[in-house]
Amino acid sequence: MFGFLRQDPQKKLRKEYNAKLEAAMTAQRNGDIRTYSMLSQEADALWRELEAMEKAD
Repeated sequence: MFGFLRQDPQKKLRKEYNAKLEAAMTAQRNGDIRTYSMLSQEADALWRELEAMEKAD
């Protein structure tokens, strides 16, 4: 009955994924390659999790 109040976990992960990519881009532009690679790796892990969720649906 109150399904519209339930948050979509995929939407939350996509938002987090996009934020990580943006932060990684900013770090790369600032010349902080170590932070860029760390954030890119975290974003990649989120992407794999998103793909797994989409396949499960």
